[in-house]
Amino acid sequence: MIKYLKRTWQIRTGRYETPFDGGVPFWMLSLILHLVVILVIAKMLMPAADKEDLNLVSGIDQGEVIELADLEEVIPDVVFEDAEAEPVDVGDNDLEFEEVDLASPVLSLDNETLDDFDSIVTDDGMLALGAEDGGMGAEAFAEIATKGVVGTSVAQASGAVDRISAEIMRSLENNKTLVVWIFDQSISLLEQRTNIENRLDQVYSDLRDAGVLGDESVNQLQQFRLQTDVIAFGQSINPMLKRPASNFDQVREAIGKIERDDSGTENVMAAVMMAANRYKGLHKVDSNTGKRKRDVLLIVVSDEAGDDGRLTDQAVQVCRANQIPVSVIGVPAPFGRKQTEVKWVDPDPEYDQTPQVALVNQGPESMMPERLRLDFTGNFDDLEMIASGFGPFDLTKLCYLTGGTYFAVHPNSSKRSVNWDEVANYSAYLRHFFDADAMKPYRPDYVTQAEYQKLLSSSAMRNALVKSAAFTSTGALARPQLRFPKFDEAQFVNLVTRAQRSAAIVEPKLNQLYDMLKAGEKDRPTEISPRWQAGYDLAMGRALAAKIRAETYNMMLALAKTKLKFDPPQGDQKPNNTWMLRPANTIETGSRGEKLAEKARAYLERVVADHPDTPWAMIAERELATPIGWSWQQTYTPPPGERRRMPGANNNNPKPPMNAQPPKKRPPPRL
Repeated sequence: MIKYLKRTWQIRTGRYETPFDGGVPFWMLSLILHLVVILVIAKMLMPAADKEDLNLVSGIDQGEVIELADLEEVIPDVVFEDAEAEPVDVGDNDLEFEEVDLASPVLSLDNETLDDFDSIVTDDGMLALGAEDGGMGAEAFAEIATKGVVGTSVAQASGAVDRISAEIMRSLENNKTLVVWIFDQSISLLEQRTNIENRLDQVYSDLRDAGVLGDESVNQLQQFRLQTDVIAFGQSINPMLKRPASNFDQVREAIGKIERDDSGTENVMAAVMMAANRYKGLHKVDSNTGKRKRDVLLIVVSDEAGDDGRLTDQAVQVCRANQIPVSVIGVPAPFGRKQTEVKWVDPDPEYDQTPQVALVNQGPESMMPERLRLDFTGNFDDLEMIASGFGPFDLTKLCYLTGGTYFAVHPNSSKRSVNWDEVANYSAYLRHFFDADAMKPYRPDYVTQAEYQKLLSSSAMRNALVKSAAFTSTGALARPQLRFPKFDEAQFVNLVTRAQRSAAIVEPKLNQLYDMLKAGEKDRPTEISPRWQAGYDLAMGRALAAKIRAETYNMMLALAKTKLKFDPPQGDQKPNNTWMLRPANTIETGSRGEKLAEKARAYLERVVADHPDTPWAMIAERELATPIGWSWQQTYTPPPGERRRMPGANNNNPKPPMNAQPPKKRPPPRL
């Protein structure tokens, strides 16, 4: 009882200290116990009332005060601290906004496994309807059943803001609206926050001209149709306003006070749940009027996938239960990968401004790996990072299941191929992008973990693909050695023998990979999902090709020890002393190898024919362009100790002054 009273006091006041911290007199405990007993007896003696005539009377007008929901429902082990970012003072007028009266704690999250969130799904798989879950009725359920929009690409965040502002206008036509902007605090988002702030200034100016912000001479904030709140998140969650504001100057000041978080931790789902719980009272449908007090829109701005994806299903439940759509201004996810290479330039001009590579978690686009990681190829193009056509799985799933929109922002998204010099600072180096319309049928399965497991258990083909993709994600199948200098016989034999040992490790793994995928062939004819079709066919074709390459590679190494002879030099040419393996159509494993190679090509050609303009087709085309076998070629390598002519070794190139001090250089921070 005392623990409950202390917790209630902390939540209602936002203060850690409570009147119950010291010793509690025995008479107080006795008084509380007797009051509880009296109330129970009174309830037992109260005559039953007809349900149809039952009227519930609350002592508090929920339209006047909406308190911060009990955060134990969402995040256990919450520690309240003083906010690092001082809340913006919204002036005296904020006291007259009676719809929301909130404490502004900062949430510090630990990494312990969270308790299961109270489910709002009934045994039959339907959402539980009722006042406890947001006052939903049949009409409300139909509304939240509407899925969101994914695969939307824009070149700049301002384009996403324009689309969102149109949605805000539609909402304002029907009801008063509260927009909650939830900003990532990482340094890589600094420039994008500034762009959004500038664009919002114009948007709010247009809304003011349209009359939707109300008459500013009226000293009652609740009469303004549009209210805005700002929340920042990183390792902690920081509300930037004491109360929602209608004056954009207050919003701009709040955005400007967002401090940089260098922790590298992004608790985005916790921030979404906090905002949804905080304002769910506004978004409830009033049983008397049949309308909401305000429409509530949550808009997340982040350039990462987030670090608390384990909370995604809970965040979806909270938002769906209260009919609150979530939109995200984010980044495209790399195809089948968790990390991307971001072009990072030190923001401090005192340091070296040369672009560096920073690895950032911006993917993957699917719940589980659905793409093979094979480095054992002829040209190693699998190491390229390409766009998936969708955003990071958890954030995109949140938008899709709550009726929002995921905007994938990248300045190069309108191009098909990109080189390093074309990439803007703080943007991911994705080499290739794909048409959004072509990618629509290939949307990932935005379902819960349990539902995803059902998808796998119902199809041997799907199970085989995910199992094999996970098998290759360890990076065990490394690229082979292809160059073998022969300065003396013993050295050459040792070099080839070491390569054979590596091949002897890789070859069984590739055989195991092929066997995993082959177990799913029986269900391939019944698969109707284009995404799963493309994923499996590409994996099967690539696994077969890698298997033949490995077997041929091993045989070619065996030949190198006994049968290879260098051609005699021509004229003044130095005699060749190095053997190199190059991709070729020669298959050294006999007729069985030829048949498997044809099977690999058939799978890859089907991907190209059935799934054009997709990442799967692009990778299949690259694989087909690389011969499956190997051949030996010879060249020359300068022996150790031989002087080499350095290119540009003349006096025509000016040298920097000896006393010039290069700018200091520091590595990228955790982004």
